[in-house]
Amino acid sequence: MSYPGYPPTGYPPFPGYPPAGQESSFPPPGQYPYPSGFPPVGGGAYPPAPSSSYPGAGGYPAPGGYPAPGGYPGAPPPGGAPAYPGVPPGQGFGAPPGGAGFSGYPQPPSQSYGSGPAQVPLPGGFPGGQMPSQYPGGQAPYPSQPAAMTQGVQGTVQPAANFDAMRDAEILRKAMKGFGTDEQAIVDVVASRSSDQRQKIKAAFKTMYGKDLIKDLKSELSGNMEELILALFMPSTYYDAWSLRNAMKGAGTQERVLIEILCTRTNQEIREIVRCYQSEFGRDLEKDIRSDTSGHFERLLVSMCQGNRDENQNVNHQLAQEDAQRLYQAGEGRLGTDESCFNMILATRSFPQLKATVEAYSRVANRDLLSSVAREFSGSVESGLKTILQCALNRPAFFAERLYYSMKGAGTDDSTLVRIVVTRSEIDLVQIKQTFSQMYQKTLGTMIASDTSGDYRKLLLAIVGQ
Repeated sequence: MSYPGYPPTGYPPFPGYPPAGQESSFPPPGQYPYPSGFPPVGGGAYPPAPSSSYPGAGGYPAPGGYPAPGGYPGAPPPGGAPAYPGVPPGQGFGAPPGGAGFSGYPQPPSQSYGSGPAQVPLPGGFPGGQMPSQYPGGQAPYPSQPAAMTQGVQGTVQPAANFDAMRDAEILRKAMKGFGTDEQAIVDVVASRSSDQRQKIKAAFKTMYGKDLIKDLKSELSGNMEELILALFMPSTYYDAWSLRNAMKGAGTQERVLIEILCTRTNQEIREIVRCYQSEFGRDLEKDIRSDTSGHFERLLVSMCQGNRDENQNVNHQLAQEDAQRLYQAGEGRLGTDESCFNMILATRSFPQLKATVEAYSRVANRDLLSSVAREFSGSVESGLKTILQCALNRPAFFAERLYYSMKGAGTDDSTLVRIVVTRSEIDLVQIKQTFSQMYQKTLGTMIASDTSGDYRKLLLAIVGQ
């Protein structure tokens, strides 16, 4: 079955991830003496939510709060958004409630794929072409992302031109020497270098001064600024492995950290994280997951840490239809839930394939798959399954939502804020910022500026490119 506007060969690969076969970037064992003294990850949880795992029964902004298309900050000018087949002007994604398409949600900025604009097929199969107006718990479908949005994903941090590791090491040394610390000099260097360049600065510092840059920084900094700087100086694979270890050691488990990392990374990233976890901490990640979690959530995470998801970018629409039927029969179409069927499909299918399955499910069940998951599951396994579906539909929107709820309300979940800004800064933080503005009608920079202070705020804003 063909869908208008989809590239015939399926979805393009997700740029920004290391190419297949690339050597692991984490260092040999013993090169990181600092994790033991690293400040504990604060709180570890998002603000408490109602019965659903996400704030506000799904956590998505309530439908109907958006201006008409073209009125979002940073949205394409009128005429710049892609056209939707067979839909009158003013309808489609982002239309006021009651219009066709997913009500109440902005569409991510259009980006070109090949020679023409991306086109997104409208969900069909509803009486009069309308999506059901009410979803359990008031939850509307997750904002969808055009197939072409994975083209040209980009980070806010790019490698510096004319990079000189020894010169940077000297600047950092001067900034920390003597009385006081020149935090601005540290911000200027750290925020404008890529992760690989920061590793070279660290090596140059030890070569030039016979001292460990990380230990020196730890002695000069404290609190959130220290956590942010140390996260920036960890290689990305090591930082993910460290975050997982930190989420499971000691009393209690930070399930949301496990979900955020294991349910969103590529196969290669997960396999490198598993190897790094073993080499740096002398522990088996799967065993730690088994001892810290249980039930269907444990099974989902064990599936994730195999790093065996299908990554073929071509979509099989026949399979999507069959999977949608299976999921309906495993949940809404029976008494009780066949959890293993959900686990099997959501853990093995590629993200583009799952996106097609979500669209097929809307026609089969006359209901959105995310709302079905909310009805059939609860707690951490619900959050994990939703995260996988959200990444299939619109990965930047998933991280935008996480960032929003790390700062919304009283207090700030700084560890989540730091982790997402650092880990996405060289992958898709540009798209996350654009999507954030559309979903919440304010910029990510504005929210960070009002929720943080001092050098910590300066460094965060420099990384997000504000």
